[in-house]
Amino acid sequence: MAKCAICEKGAHFGNAVSHSHRRSNKIWKSNVKSVRVKVNGAAKKMYVCTSCLKSGRVERA
Repeated sequence: MAKCAICEKGAHFGNAVSHSHRRSNKIWKSNVKSVRVKVNGAAKKMYVCTSCLKSGRVERA
């Protein structure tokens, strides 16, 4: 669910490395908010990442 509806930024996968250098799987989720957005003049609720909100790619309703 952590996927932006505008830029489609999603989760990133990698390794969590401990102090003893043992590795385990790690996931970094994108900072996605549920926001009411203007789409073609009408208000629509969608998931938008905070970088799209900050840059002004979407207009809040």
